[in-house]
Amino acid sequence: MASLHVHSHPHDNSHGHSHSHGGGPHDHGHDHGGGADAKSTRALAISLALTLVILVAEGVGGWLSNSLALLADAGHVLTDAGALGLSLFVAWLARQPGSAAKTFGYLRWEILAALINGATLLLISAWIIVEAFARFRHPEPVVGGMMLAVALLGFAVNGVAVWLLHGVREGSLNVRGAYLHMLGDMLASGGTVVAALVIRYTGWLAADPVASLVTTVLIITGAWTLVKESVDVLLEAAPSHIDLDNVRSRLESIGDVESVHDLHVWTVTSGMIAMSAHAIVRDSGCHQRVLESAHDALQALGIQHVTIQLECVEMDGREANLHP
Repeated sequence: MASLHVHSHPHDNSHGHSHSHGGGPHDHGHDHGGGADAKSTRALAISLALTLVILVAEGVGGWLSNSLALLADAGHVLTDAGALGLSLFVAWLARQPGSAAKTFGYLRWEILAALINGATLLLISAWIIVEAFARFRHPEPVVGGMMLAVALLGFAVNGVAVWLLHGVREGSLNVRGAYLHMLGDMLASGGTVVAALVIRYTGWLAADPVASLVTTVLIITGAWTLVKESVDVLLEAAPSHIDLDNVRSRLESIGDVESVHDLHVWTVTSGMIAMSAHAIVRDSGCHQRVLESAHDALQALGIQHVTIQLECVEMDGREANLHP
């Protein structure tokens, strides 16, 4: 049998490979530069500094004005500070080289950070909903003027952080999690501004919990998507944009490939798709050509890390536990 290991990543990586074919072990040393790049890291650092400013302002302002919307927003901001700090740490950690025990380095920490961020948002949202319904039953006086001033400050500062992270959010689930935190805070601040105006000019105290509920619904939508995608990556589910049947048909359309089995496609971390498969190619003289054709076909599908085991004869007795 023969194996092909192809690595072509969007990041600047160096790879060391030691291959033993014919059923022997395969040892891989990888130095992957995953996670956030320098631009993303800079945006995360500035956003963290801005978040700490908002945290102090909204915490003090919410306490003095007795505004649930401000205190709820301060709760989000507190988790944001932790999320951004975690995102920054993971951005650094993901760039550290791998080892004999961690052949992919620390890239999966990016996915864990995204999962933690999303789950934290869901928990905080649940607390806000409980507090909001308590305020509906027992309305409390709110200092509308102070609430409005602090909310306007929070909206402006959050807007800057969202703008910084907006352009770098797509390449990393970790950065996207931080972006969703900041977007949620900007929406919360905007809702608090509206609620403060309503309270100041109409005296309707229910506007405060209403604003917190509307914001929370918007935040839950993004947080749930982030958690779902993170869990899919950790469970090594096939990426949503990769059709396994299409991958199989592409491989089986290559000349001399009789069949493909034990096909797996998964996400290692954001932007890095991996695939492994076994294929029956009875003529060993065709193996190199088949491997090169498979490489080209899979690169066209956006799969960067490819491992294919070519077999001259069926190995049903040795592969009883493999998937078809």
